[in-house]
Amino acid sequence: MTRISIVTPSLNQGRFLGEALESVRLQNHPFVDHLVLDGGSTDETIALLQSLDGQEEWSHVRWISGPDGGQSDALNRGFVEAKGDIVGWLNSDDRYRPGCFDHVVRAFAENPDVDVFYGDFTVINEDGVVQRIRREIGFNRFVLLYHRVLYIATTSTFFRRRVFEEGNLLRRDLHYAMDYEFFLRLTDAGYRIRHFPHVIADFRLHPDSKSCSMERVQLDEKLRIMGTVSPLATQIGSPPLRNAAFLSLQIAAGLLRWSEKMLRGYYFAQYRPGSLGK
Repeated sequence: MTRISIVTPSLNQGRFLGEALESVRLQNHPFVDHLVLDGGSTDETIALLQSLDGQEEWSHVRWISGPDGGQSDALNRGFVEAKGDIVGWLNSDDRYRPGCFDHVVRAFAENPDVDVFYGDFTVINEDGVVQRIRREIGFNRFVLLYHRVLYIATTSTFFRRRVFEEGNLLRRDLHYAMDYEFFLRLTDAGYRIRHFPHVIADFRLHPDSKSCSMERVQLDEKLRIMGTVSPLATQIGSPPLRNAAFLSLQIAAGLLRWSEKMLRGYYFAQYRPGSLGK
């Protein structure tokens, strides 16, 4: 039976962490371990985690709390400790949807050459209400590199353990766009990334989330990474010309993603709860 490890970095998200934990437990997968790496929360997080200790239904949860080097550092520690054949990255304010693990296990079993799968997801608000559905495009490195939006959501992404066993970890010096850099690095190293069309997770937007509170900083870090990875950084010496070229490529990447999603009808269905389907 396929074993799954879930790694959750945590810091003062106790009001949402319970939902994340429940979403893993309710998958009813017989072989799962859930690693929670808390950075020393001062809210209700520790009390919540302590309440799980000694309970049979929560025996799959392992947690530690203490100072760390940030989210990337906490995740790396979890990825190294993970023993599952498949490893998931679930932030403490997100959650998995029912049937998520069944879809993931089946996808990896049917595609032994694929190293990373990412699925579709919903966007939920602070109260857990679905705001829209995000169905995504097939993997495209050009779009990944140049599009303003990272279309691979970590909350709906799963890795084979060998990705981490072979020494691939997040850059600890990155705090906002470490997932973007990680996916680019995996692609360039020859790992196979593939999309599969199932809505498997809920991504939460709320005032304290990085996606809302640090949007500008996140974008700036992403652009700095793009500038070091893109061939344009060395081929075009003039900064104004380089910036113009980057802008043109970003527009092209956006149009590619938009056109594929439009052709598949994704934009027409994203606000209809009944279109969650699979």
